[in-house]
Amino acid sequence: MFYQELIVLSFLIALVSGGTRKSNNTCTEYGYILYPGFAALDVFGPLEALAELSMITPDLNLTIIAETLDPVPSVKASFWTNPENATVWEYVVLTHTFETAPVDVLIIPGGIGSRAPPPTLNTTIDFYLITVCTGAGIAARAGVLDGKHATTNKRAWDQTIALGPKVKGVPQARWISDGNIWTTSGVAAGTDGFLAWIEAIYGSATAKTVSDGMEYERHLNSTDDPFAALYGLADANNGTNPS
Repeated sequence: MFYQELIVLSFLIALVSGGTRKSNNTCTEYGYILYPGFAALDVFGPLEALAELSMITPDLNLTIIAETLDPVPSVKASFWTNPENATVWEYVVLTHTFETAPVDVLIIPGGIGSRAPPPTLNTTIDFYLITVCTGAGIAARAGVLDGKHATTNKRAWDQTIALGPKVKGVPQARWISDGNIWTTSGVAAGTDGFLAWIEAIYGSATAKTVSDGMEYERHLNSTDDPFAALYGLADANNGTNPS
């Protein structure tokens, strides 16, 4: 297993508490976990929404979290054959390590760097957890999706869902919430899911202000991900969101 994956999973376990999840007026600390090989839109779509939210909501803070404070690339070299000799990726500067990051809302992106053999770990969390794309696989390895309805990238559905055999996968969902845990489908769906989370926490007027500020036309139906049909996925739950 990649050492980076173990650090991410250990961070999830370290954030264990017996409290209750926070309301909108106390969600001020937003954390984004990064690792080499994250998918750029998984990160920057929701971050644009968060930036818009911060213009109308006081005291919001963002932490970018990784094992060290070294810049993190969106390409994982060990997975990248790069036949065209491309250099089209980003390096992101970190603000916190796993040991120092404050978190009310934790977001985990997907990307090719998220894939590794699953450990056997179980935990519960009391903050909001939002996974984008195959970031659900990282949460599944930590056990936090056990017994939860969840979704993920449709092209990578089988291998990601296999990482959490106790997860109740909902293939048709573009995003889905189950208690304080939100999961989204692939890449661009992360922006829709995060805007839906904003609507659930801050209200529909705030979510509309944020999406209008982004000039972003939302997918409003959480139970209809067109990419489920593209990749031949059937949904035994008919896309029902239990929350």
